[in-house]
Amino acid sequence: MTPKSLIIFLDSGDTIIDERTEIRDEHDVVVSAETLPGAVEMVKTLAERGYTIALVADGLVQSFTNMFNQHGIYDCFTTMIASEYIKAEKPSPRMFKAAVGALDLHESDYSRIVMVGNNLSRDIKGANELGITSIHLDWTDRYPKTPADESERPDYTIHMPLDLLELVETLNEQLNQQAG
Repeated sequence: MTPKSLIIFLDSGDTIIDERTEIRDEHDVVVSAETLPGAVEMVKTLAERGYTIALVADGLVQSFTNMFNQHGIYDCFTTMIASEYIKAEKPSPRMFKAAVGALDLHESDYSRIVMVGNNLSRDIKGANELGITSIHLDWTDRYPKTPADESERPDYTIHMPLDLLELVETLNEQLNQQAG
């Protein structure tokens, strides 16, 4: 299978994992949680189709390891960037640049990266500030769905995790045509 041109950065909370279901231990590590409807299928399908997937999420590494192993998607990620190790949280460019570096990419690759997340002020703003295509998953009501300003305006909005599959195929095709 030919690797896809498009690179996918995914947030975790309320993008893959339903934050309302998180069970934490005494150290605030998530030991288990449920996923959003269709999220496991989304991640597995993207990986099966040859997309490079990076986690770019605020939180503890062990939490992501626990949750993603619980649902059989840990190995779908090429790299996992967690704020615990980066010592910064989104929208800090350090989070996104760490993922770019971990994938051996460069600033010139930003145009072929998409960031998918639920939080306009963190995921979308951080991606937009670097010129990375932003995709807002507006599944939850726990965060605002209206941008506070232009820096939080997503390039695309989806409503459910499985909506991402068709969108990334379209964006990947557009990339290939531009490179063509």
